[in-house]
Amino acid sequence: MIKTNIEKLVCQSVIGEITSPLGSVNPYRINPDGHSDIYPGVGGITYNLRIGDKAGDMFADHVEPGVSISNFTQYQGQPGPNRALNQLSCVGNTAKIISGEAKGKTGRVTGKHGGIEHVLVDFEPEVLEELAIGDKIQIKAFGCGLQLTDYPVKIMNLDPALLAAMGLKKSKDGLLEVPVTHTIPAKIMGSGIGASHSQSGDYDIQLFDQPTVDEYGLADLRLGDFVAIIDADATYGRIFKTGGIVIGIVVHSNCVLAGHGPGLMVIMSSKDGKLVPRLNKQANLKNYFKKI
Repeated sequence: MIKTNIEKLVCQSVIGEITSPLGSVNPYRINPDGHSDIYPGVGGITYNLRIGDKAGDMFADHVEPGVSISNFTQYQGQPGPNRALNQLSCVGNTAKIISGEAKGKTGRVTGKHGGIEHVLVDFEPEVLEELAIGDKIQIKAFGCGLQLTDYPVKIMNLDPALLAAMGLKKSKDGLLEVPVTHTIPAKIMGSGIGASHSQSGDYDIQLFDQPTVDEYGLADLRLGDFVAIIDADATYGRIFKTGGIVIGIVVHSNCVLAGHGPGLMVIMSSKDGKLVPRLNKQANLKNYFKKI
């Protein structure tokens, strides 16, 4: 058993509504080769892209799987409620629909997307068909402040029930073994690096360099994959650090814009490399959600 401080954690409601996809006067997105096109992007209800699907197979840019929600309430002129939604929600949290035709149905949080500041939620296909833009979804936010009592590893954005389903083990050296589908070099991490914290948002895995994609087998990255960033730290902000290890979850699709790619939301970090990635192609949210 991996011991935690679960008895000290607060469970609190946060709420959002399903957002609309966005367009602009100039809809073209230009890739690093200079090619431009118009792509589906963030927001809305995405019916045919969910956790477990490949992150780079679709004609898409920053598309978020399942349902995208935000809280548009302003508190004293500031987006405080949406910040709370993003900072307190954790992957694996129960999300309950509280308005519309699907009222009462539940799903689970799958990630957070920075910049647009969306929380992403997965529902079964028959529930997606009943949803409408504007429907409200309430999340039982549980996991903020989660700690491992026996390992010097920073945990964030993770429901304790999901942590228990991940199959963590103690290595021969007394370190924490974490199943991951891929290891990724820090040199290809892009948009989002340098953020002052990792309690919300994500940073992107650039896939523009084909030799690196081939070397690390990144062509089959899937939404919901748990991956390890090598020589990185995100304990109090996302940085390059020799010897550090970051564990994250792939939360949105590949992108065509320079510096962007599949989004990675941080769940663990050790600046001293106290985490040991263990390759396991089954390390995906789709499989873990069956256990919680």
